[in-house]
Amino acid sequence: MLNSSLCIRCKGKLLCGLSKCPVLEKYNSLRKTTAQISGKEFSGSSPPSIFVSWKNYPNVSIAPLAPPVIDEKNFFFDAPEQWFGMRLEKIVSMREQLIQSNSRISVEEAANPSRELGALQEIAMSIKPVDLEVELKHRPIPRLSFHESIAPIGPIGELEKFSMISNPSIPQKIDYLVSDIDAKSTVAMQELYSSGFAVSTIYKLLSAGVLGVKKNRRLVPTRFAITAIDDNLGKDLIEKIKEFPKISEFQLFHSNYLDNDFWVLLIPSAWSFENLECWLPGGVWTEKAKKFHIVQDHEFYNGRKTYASNITGAYYSARLGVLEHLAKEKKQASAVVFREIGQGYSQPLGVWLIRQTVREAFSKKPLIFYESGMVLEYLKRKLKVPIKFWVKQSVLFDTLFHQKTLRDFTPQN
Repeated sequence: MLNSSLCIRCKGKLLCGLSKCPVLEKYNSLRKTTAQISGKEFSGSSPPSIFVSWKNYPNVSIAPLAPPVIDEKNFFFDAPEQWFGMRLEKIVSMREQLIQSNSRISVEEAANPSRELGALQEIAMSIKPVDLEVELKHRPIPRLSFHESIAPIGPIGELEKFSMISNPSIPQKIDYLVSDIDAKSTVAMQELYSSGFAVSTIYKLLSAGVLGVKKNRRLVPTRFAITAIDDNLGKDLIEKIKEFPKISEFQLFHSNYLDNDFWVLLIPSAWSFENLECWLPGGVWTEKAKKFHIVQDHEFYNGRKTYASNITGAYYSARLGVLEHLAKEKKQASAVVFREIGQGYSQPLGVWLIRQTVREAFSKKPLIFYESGMVLEYLKRKLKVPIKFWVKQSVLFDTLFHQKTLRDFTPQN
């Protein structure tokens, strides 16, 4: 029998020892996309997008993603930065049209790509839809796949061959950094981010194995690439915000999307971060649970020595949203993120939702408090789970709970 607390920490990473996640398998369903394909061939515009699996690493599956229709509007199918506010059903309906045309390959081939892999890499480098003609070995399996880290993906087919029937639109900056075979991948990521490229664009490039020192280039499974980008961009921002002055009061931000309720508390202190999640009974990972489960990960001023393990992808996506705000405001603070997930979040959509909802919270004016006790009283009324349980589970907030005044958070001369 599955344990809800393990499911919440695992979220499909198979910590239970099973070969497939029974929770995610429940959401894999037969859908309508394959009804649009009469045989094993189709033409469609990739958003652009590719998917690299994590199973059987280092011999992974890589696939161009494309719906069976040619349309410039397909760009929206893989642009999560533009999805905030969309209904869950609309997102799932859109993503279920993306067909995975899989082929097996070693991750090391990214350094010296074949013609086919080179074409897939060009798709990942494009910022506009790329028209494809695809031939599969068999008619695609009508399956809708859900993952904890990435957005849902539609039917799966084994790739026979494909060709691009339109030219990819590759920005000069991307072309330059891909061509720079001596630039480290972290440097390339940061340059692209500073130039205004979306996180979703950058992780496609990392996943396709086109960034970094030439001899070290590898295909990176999509779920790992997303976390790596959020983490590395965040680390760079952390070093910058440590040079900024601390905020002078408690600031509380809020946003709610698809029954994901986020409260982000900034504390007048040196940089540290904690992400707390509570899956209420009846949710994706707690369908049969009778009580709530809180999980957390955190870091102090000097950072972590290992990856966050309890809420890995969500942790780094939320942290990036916080750091972007502090960098914009040129301020330093400690941050605690509270996330309560209810039954309305009925299917996992990926960590883009966390990143975008935290960003949305910071687009609003904060509530200002000058004592921690006042913050506690306010959160006590707003959070569905009693505040004492959050404090008990938290590492950083426990310190806040015992510090009653702003003076305790202000360095004394």
